[in-house]
Amino acid sequence: MTRFILRRILQTLLVLLVMSFVIYSLIGLMPGDPIDIMVASNPNIAPEVAATLRKLYGLDQPLILRYWRWLSAALSGDLGYSRTHSQPVLTILLPALWQTCKLLISSFTISVILSFALGIAAARKPGGWIDGLISLGAFAGISVPVFWLALMMILVFAVELHWFPASGIANVGDGSFRDQFVHLVMPVTTLALATTGGFTRFVRASMIEVLRLDLVRTARAKGASETRVVLIHAFRNALIPVVTVMALSFGVLFNGALLTETMFAQPGMGKMIYDAILGNDFNLALSGLLFATLVTLLSNLAADLAYGWLDPRIALQ
Repeated sequence: MTRFILRRILQTLLVLLVMSFVIYSLIGLMPGDPIDIMVASNPNIAPEVAATLRKLYGLDQPLILRYWRWLSAALSGDLGYSRTHSQPVLTILLPALWQTCKLLISSFTISVILSFALGIAAARKPGGWIDGLISLGAFAGISVPVFWLALMMILVFAVELHWFPASGIANVGDGSFRDQFVHLVMPVTTLALATTGGFTRFVRASMIEVLRLDLVRTARAKGASETRVVLIHAFRNALIPVVTVMALSFGVLFNGALLTETMFAQPGMGKMIYDAILGNDFNLALSGLLFATLVTLLSNLAADLAYGWLDPRIALQ
């Protein structure tokens, strides 16, 4: 098991290194650089001054040398400065990362719990009325656009009922736990509802397949209770394909939270990366995209470790 974990960690680090070079290269190949933006905003800057600034910041060097300098600084904890915020990148990045983590972890946890309960209930009697209702709700959750769901949440619960605030992360001058919790309710609910439908369909399909296997019939023949058969024998075996989907979906959720964060004015990673790219803030955009890649890789690593726990035979491969 230890070799299995170490091998997966080394693979994750290698992929992260390759992706850091790919992201740096793509951003470096974009037209224009910070000096070009400076010249465009102040045409009085002489070409000699612009050339001197490019040499000073190393922008006249080959891409591979610039990447090596950035990688060496990044490994020491220096991600550079944000051009638009005039602050170190980590100062801007960490609060946005924390806000996104609160949003995604909360919505992901709720979605997983709901999908497990609904998927198991639907799989117990395929084709029954419970299965029909749950499948209908799952298809509705998959089909409804996130932005429309967010708008409906705002119109109903913020504008009409005045139960929750429509946007932001806290009231001015408050910022207590209760205040932040109230501001998170609608965005968390929106993301949870948008992902629960898909998860429920995967849990249902996997459980139906496992419940038809010989191991389930054997457990029932030995006199095991229905609860033990479903939750112990069937559910654990059904989790392996479900874990794959959920792990990959968590990375997609992290990278695709821009819409929800925009609709509810949540200053998270998605909104930060979007604004950094529009503002040609290369250091901030690069660091944000790299952190998004890291979260996706870590979610896949968590899935690999879960495989080893669910089926010890996988850890021996």
